[in-house]
Amino acid sequence: MKKFVNDPKTFVPDMLTGLALANPDTLRYVPEYNLIMRADAPRHDKVSIIQGSGSGHEPAHVMVVGKGMLDGACPGDVFAAPPMEYVLESAKLLASDKGVLLLVNNYTGDKMAFEMASELAEAEGLSVRTLFIDDDVAVQDSTWTVGRRGVAGNFFVMKAVGAAAEAGADLDELVRIGERVNSVTRTMGIALTPCTPPAKGSPLFELGDDEMEVGVGIHGEPGRRRAPLVPADGVVDELLGAVLPDLPYASGDEVALMINGLGGTPISELYLLYGIAHQRLAAQGITVGRSYVGEYCTSLDMAGASLTLVRLDDEIRGLLAAPAEVAVRVF
Repeated sequence: MKKFVNDPKTFVPDMLTGLALANPDTLRYVPEYNLIMRADAPRHDKVSIIQGSGSGHEPAHVMVVGKGMLDGACPGDVFAAPPMEYVLESAKLLASDKGVLLLVNNYTGDKMAFEMASELAEAEGLSVRTLFIDDDVAVQDSTWTVGRRGVAGNFFVMKAVGAAAEAGADLDELVRIGERVNSVTRTMGIALTPCTPPAKGSPLFELGDDEMEVGVGIHGEPGRRRAPLVPADGVVDELLGAVLPDLPYASGDEVALMINGLGGTPISELYLLYGIAHQRLAAQGITVGRSYVGEYCTSLDMAGASLTLVRLDDEIRGLLAAPAEVAVRVF
């Protein structure tokens, strides 16, 4: 498998160096801790928000650092949780008078690193809270989790708490908002191909030309089952058939609909899936109030997509509509 890479061991810092050099006015890079942070952080008039997790899911999380989103991100190696020391030192560097909120996708390694870092930070006098995200409906327990996985729905938690923090909300209020958004957010994905980590150099698993992995995890973990490949209509029906009854979502609801690419899917195919999903929801009396199509939380070069629904109300709708400025811009 061909990759643009020098030494796989330095893949993440090499990537972070490029990200920082491309955005010198808005981002600061602290290589000792893989930390990408806002150039104006910490700001003592707002809570600082940090998320980590493994690399390989870009633009999550290092590319959504900016005003109205994250104040910092400290990733680990590809598909590996950041070391506890990275999280602790990142929290100390970003410590604000209003406190620090740690966002954690529900994976065992990430939970361990962030919980330990939170305890040590509190012992040093920092005000820290931790919020776990678990929007994936595909499986209850998987290769790397106890409970449900945190996947592309983490974007909506980041966006909501980021907007609220920018408006001056305190730490307790941010935890309330984050937990509320997480509670009405559901996601499931389907993979058409495996992904290839730089250090491995070969696909993580095998998938036949006529197969798809239903409910795949963003690290390539198995989903609900391996099934024959079906047309796009069938893919959307499979995803909605799992996501809709889980909350459940019902006629009369207004939702945010996200079709997220897993890294190797053309944007044209993502919009095709979006159109089908939008029409299926309308037929069930569910209104799409906000739309998201693109790559938000990927799995390196995996071909596939995930579908996320968020039940909207006045508070969540307003937070999602608030302005944000992040490192990655189209124009």
